Amino acid sequence: MANASTDLDNAEAQRQLNNNNTRLASSSGHWETEVTSSKLFECSRIKALAEERDAVQKKTFTKWVNSHLARVSCRIADLYNDLRDGYMLTRLLEVLSGEMLPRPTRGRMRIHCLENVDKALQFLKEQRVHLENVGSHDIVDGNHRLTLGLIWTIILRFQIQGIKIECDDNRETRSAKDALLLWCQMKTPKLNNFTTCWRDGLAFNALIHRHRPDLIEFHKLIRSNATHNLQQAFNIAEQNLGLTKLLDPEDVNTENPDEKSIITYVVSYYHYFSKMKALRVEGKRVGKVLDSAIDGQKMIDRYEALASELLEWIEKTIGIISNQKFANSLTGVQQQLQAFTTYCTIEKPIKFQEKGNLEVLLFTIQSKLRANNQKPYVPHEGKLISDINKAWERLEKAEHERGVALRQELIRQEKLELLAQRFDHKTTMRQAWLNENQRLVSQDNFGYDLPAVEAAMKKHEAIEADISSYEERIGVVVELAGEMETEGYYDIRRISARKENILGQWSLLKELVVGRKARLEKNLALQKTFQDMVYMIDWMEDMQVRQVFYFVSLIKTCILSADPCSLFSLLHRLPAL
Repeated sequence: MANASTDLDNAEAQRQLNNNNTRLASSSGHWETEVTSSKLFECSRIKALAEERDAVQKKTFTKWVNSHLARVSCRIADLYNDLRDGYMLTRLLEVLSGEMLPRPTRGRMRIHCLENVDKALQFLKEQRVHLENVGSHDIVDGNHRLTLGLIWTIILRFQIQGIKIECDDNRETRSAKDALLLWCQMKTPKLNNFTTCWRDGLAFNALIHRHRPDLIEFHKLIRSNATHNLQQAFNIAEQNLGLTKLLDPEDVNTENPDEKSIITYVVSYYHYFSKMKALRVEGKRVGKVLDSAIDGQKMIDRYEALASELLEWIEKTIGIISNQKFANSLTGVQQQLQAFTTYCTIEKPIKFQEKGNLEVLLFTIQSKLRANNQKPYVPHEGKLISDINKAWERLEKAEHERGVALRQELIRQEKLELLAQRFDHKTTMRQAWLNENQRLVSQDNFGYDLPAVEAAMKKHEAIEADISSYEERIGVVVELAGEMETEGYYDIRRISARKENILGQWSLLKELVVGRKARLEKNLALQKTFQDMVYMIDWMEDMQVRQVFYFVSLIKTCILSADPCSLFSLLHRLPAL
């Protein structure tokens, strides 16, 4: 393969020479002397270019070899001479392949050198590297072209062959030089070769700027200032990227830059930036692992915090709803029942959802840990899902007891409120009745004669009978007040005050009735005395009339009988009548 590359260069030069010879042969004979001069010039020019190219390749390849031998603390000074013994060649292949080659044979004799080089070439053949027309003696003899060809073959095998770039259509894949060129075109599209497109240095700067824009101010570069551009790119690559400076500006800024040298240098950019990308990808992967671990720990901390908050809320709520001390009023109990209903319909469902979220969170944590082959997470004692479920069961039990007690208390308060309403209604009626009857019994309009007084007495007896029958209704008020007092009605002081007022009014009414009856009895006795006196007066008046009529008749008789003595005696008695 090395020989093929060298032969390709020679063939190209030979073709140019043949073309020139053809053109010269077609010229007329009288120009024969001039053609011979031109031919000699072309040959010398081609030879000079070949020597210049070989010099650039030698310098580039020497630096490339040393950049890899530095890993094993080795170095060569002359590419042609220092590879002849096979030792440095063996070390180079060990560094590039990562494999151990057979130990070189000690000794400085030609046979020893041939054996060592042959071991290296045999290793390359085992790596499926085709070596055509390259033998161990060529390297031991220091053949320039074949030594350069061997190094180029090694570069192709270990640096360029592994480059694979897929096209956008995913149908065609390119390899080796084409793949490397495609990679360069993906970074800076104006490239189409590895020779003249790199002369102005912009391509090298573009590659660096594409991956590390912080290192180069690309917009300030001038195409005409090629030496500055190249020097800047090479220095930055060496100082900031650690890439060996395989080329100098004058190696590139020429009419025909060496393709192999540029490829050798550019491939170092490819491997560096590919490694940087791989490290970035690996860093992202490690970052994802770390982020996953951090997220897992955050999720664990969140689970612990949420579990603690939920358990604390459960215990606090159990303490609140287990308190069976209720407000001693219907309004207060209704407010407590409303608060309890709000808890059941709003607050508790939120906490129940949090409880479900905790279970999902724990499952997520366990799934992530299992996916990352990590030790399963076990919550602290008391924060297990089973512990939370047990606490939740105690909460629901306390909630049920609270609901039953509240409803019972509500029924009791409603009953007391109905009793209070009934009591107020009856006391209002009793108060009105007592006021009316007190007004009646406070009036002494008995009349001015015996019949009127007797009628008043009968009416009073009816009132007294009515009042006597009303005592049972007063007793109902007292019973209602006593029942509310026994049940602990919240406004019992008002109830007791109204009860005492009714009883006081009742006692006053009874006193008024007794007093009025006494007055009626006295009035009745007086009227009866007055009646007897009237009867006596009438009798006396009647008796007087009768005596007058009797004397008148006697006087008439005396007059008629003409008895003066009798008449005089009657007249003498008349003043006494």
